[in-house]
Amino acid sequence: MRKLPIILLLFIFVCNSVYGQQIPLPSNLPQGHPCLMATDDYKPQLEKQLKQDIWAKEVMQGILDRINPYVEKTQKEPDWLYSRLMMYWESHATQVYINGGAYSHAEGKAPVPTVRFGSTRGISSSFSRPKIEDIVPYMDDTRGVYFHNSSKEGRPLEWVDQSNVSGSSIESVNEEIMRIGKDAAFIYWITDDEKYAKFAFDLFDTYMTGMYYRSEPIDLGNGHAQTLVGMSTFEVIQERILNELAYLYDFIHPYVKTKHSDKMGMYDSTLKKWIDLSIKNGVPHNNWNLHKSKFILKVAMVLEDNKNYTDGKGREYYIDYILNKTSARQWSLTDFMKYGYDYNTGIWNECPGYAQGVTKDLTNFIRDYDNTFNQNLLPYMPVMEKAVEMLPQYLFPNKQITAFGDTYYGGINTEAMSDMVRMAQKHGIKDKEVLFTRMYKLFEPNAEQQNTGAQKLAPQVASFFTSKPLVLDKNIEKGKPGDYITQTFYAPNVSWFVQRNKYDDKQNGMMISQYASYGNHAHSNGVAMELYGKGYILGAESGIGSSYFEKPYLEYYSQFPAHNTVMVDGISKYPEMLSNHPFDLLGSYPESNQKEGYYPDITYSDVYFLEPESRSDQNRLLSIISTSETTGYYVDIFRSKKQRSGDKFHDYFYHNLGQELFIQNMKGENLNLQPSDEMAFAGGHLFALDYMWDKKSAKTNEDYQAIWKMSFPNGNHVYMNLWMKGQEGREVFSIKAPPCKAFRNNNDFPYEVNKSPYLTIAARQHGEAWNHPFVSIFEPTTEKEGKSIQSIESFDVAGVSPDFVGLIVKSKSGRTDYIFSSIKDEDVSYNNMAANGTYAVISEKGNDFTLFLGNGTLIQGKELTIISNEKVNAILEYKNGEYFFTSDKSVVITKIGNKQVNVDKTGYQKIKL
Repeated sequence: MRKLPIILLLFIFVCNSVYGQQIPLPSNLPQGHPCLMATDDYKPQLEKQLKQDIWAKEVMQGILDRINPYVEKTQKEPDWLYSRLMMYWESHATQVYINGGAYSHAEGKAPVPTVRFGSTRGISSSFSRPKIEDIVPYMDDTRGVYFHNSSKEGRPLEWVDQSNVSGSSIESVNEEIMRIGKDAAFIYWITDDEKYAKFAFDLFDTYMTGMYYRSEPIDLGNGHAQTLVGMSTFEVIQERILNELAYLYDFIHPYVKTKHSDKMGMYDSTLKKWIDLSIKNGVPHNNWNLHKSKFILKVAMVLEDNKNYTDGKGREYYIDYILNKTSARQWSLTDFMKYGYDYNTGIWNECPGYAQGVTKDLTNFIRDYDNTFNQNLLPYMPVMEKAVEMLPQYLFPNKQITAFGDTYYGGINTEAMSDMVRMAQKHGIKDKEVLFTRMYKLFEPNAEQQNTGAQKLAPQVASFFTSKPLVLDKNIEKGKPGDYITQTFYAPNVSWFVQRNKYDDKQNGMMISQYASYGNHAHSNGVAMELYGKGYILGAESGIGSSYFEKPYLEYYSQFPAHNTVMVDGISKYPEMLSNHPFDLLGSYPESNQKEGYYPDITYSDVYFLEPESRSDQNRLLSIISTSETTGYYVDIFRSKKQRSGDKFHDYFYHNLGQELFIQNMKGENLNLQPSDEMAFAGGHLFALDYMWDKKSAKTNEDYQAIWKMSFPNGNHVYMNLWMKGQEGREVFSIKAPPCKAFRNNNDFPYEVNKSPYLTIAARQHGEAWNHPFVSIFEPTTEKEGKSIQSIESFDVAGVSPDFVGLIVKSKSGRTDYIFSSIKDEDVSYNNMAANGTYAVISEKGNDFTLFLGNGTLIQGKELTIISNEKVNAILEYKNGEYFFTSDKSVVITKIGNKQVNVDKTGYQKIKL
């Protein structure tokens, strides 16, 4: 009998360990309203700020300037604004029908006007919504809606069928109007001026009464759309209007209770119906779960306690649901985070744009929750600290994030850092305040304005609460890039590996971002890469191109030919968006996230990828070799072959920014490229190939080069110089590809990148490309500095596997690099040098030299031999008469004339030989 409690305790312990700790509900839920952004207790402090603080006065005046013109109009015409809501004013429709991602029709008859549903799911159109002032009052016509036709000069207003309007246009009108109502409700709360309360109430009552009579939309095809749809939009994550409605209701709640208490049951019933549908529908395994939770939390907080509802579903029910309950399409916050985050790296399993957005949204959620309930959720979400710390790993040396998958280039989002500072300050956690303040000061360009009073806040209600000025500790110094960015970084849950050198040097830093397709918002891109050089992401991603639901995205931008990758037989393809096609990281150096104790001048990665459509083995070795403080080059060795033979061809695509592309032989003579129709959809290949044009090709077995030139008015043009090893069966294509859409604007460039052809080279290897691999050297340069590489040539070795690659790269500085790359485990000897490894580099300049062995057992040169019984990364450097060494396993070093030296695993340090 005494054993039973122990067993139960062990069971509870195991359950808690496996399933995670439940997040307790707030011990003291705020009573009364408002309670979302603030309570009545905070009102005196805000009134004081409005009298004393310039920033508060400016924010308040901005809000008044925005809403007063509308309030004044309604003093003369009470229905002036609410009559412009998108409603079924005449038909009073109750049941909306959709056809997949498009509006079909509505039917039924309510006793009052009801809320109009949206138009399409994410489809762009030439018809867009007018300004509020231009909306026809009480618009409800069998002809559709009266919107701007942007395809005609002057953008005239015309009647158009609702399903032909740009996605979210209809909803955005209602959202904007309710945002105005929210602002007015706040002004009422702070001033007690009832004209603002009545103004806000009329909007809220009209809309909410109309939604009360609306039912869940029905998909005529009973398809996937039925599981995504919300009450007002095609996607439950787009129900942003719930934020505005919750804040509005919260601020005027006392007014409603006093003057319209008979309607409060209807409002609560409508809100509950709405968030019940949000829980029922959606996608739990990505950012949808979080977006829904944010809406649900805000709505839940304006409800009453469970005991006030016959179904027992009040605010405690919904708060507990998003924190701790898991259902088919709405996971608990902890389950959601366990699914999405790699707790070792802090990486969220979506592309960078979405991933840093999720981290920011989560810290916003934690911040807002803390603001409302005075409860810190961070102890229940231990991964968040690491998730914020790792955000800088996305950055190129020019401080723009990598853009693989559905991402745009742009700066890092620093809001998550500031949220962490705010919460550390509030809860007195000094070490965390120091950590994230240092980080924020480094990566937020306007951080120093926080303490000068020069910070300008948006004229919005949130600026008084969650977004009010952040006061940074002046005694905390700005961090250093090396505190947060490392030479290499590997994120298995998105199949991404990054290599860098001199990452804090915008002009001379180098970086490779390499990725397959794993996680959400991924593209069908095989093993693709981005390359950086001379201040720009030169080998850039092509971007999204258009909406996810439109053909340019589906047929080109998300497919192999839009990326810097290798396509097999013209058919390589697999599901984009949520994809499950990672690479295997076979070897790399230095260790991911290593901050010290490594040799900094050579990095590499070796990955394997199974291309599923053609069942092909693909192996890509990428490396950065630094040759001086300002020079260096990239090595790219891509092997590809079908498992069942029968290879038709393998196409190596590389896109680079620039207005001009030259393809030449090694004498500098242009190749005789002739128009070609061979790279096309015809023949059973991808549609993507027909998006490219002006294709020209030439067959050659000689080495060749490609030069991209980005011309600047100041004459200091930027180049990407590509050398490729010739092969029997090689055909080289010059291509104009659809514009690079990954940059949101062209501000940093001397030409219109997003409108100009993306100049592309494709190297086609007829037959297999395993024993005839794509071997490339890339060097970014400027007109002023010129090339640092003098010559590149390959060397062959008799009697070794045909996949072996040997290169000799000579620099103008007098440095020579000998590069060995093998798939097979074998000793390869050349010119008094030898190596057995995936990757080896022997460099010499004068008396100095380096032996670099990557994932191998032997390297020999300069009268030295390094041997290991297991595969090892080992580097021996000789400079200025001294030896330096590092290895990740034990090795034996032999020097001619000296005895053997056993060296254990060690960081980079001086040794004696």
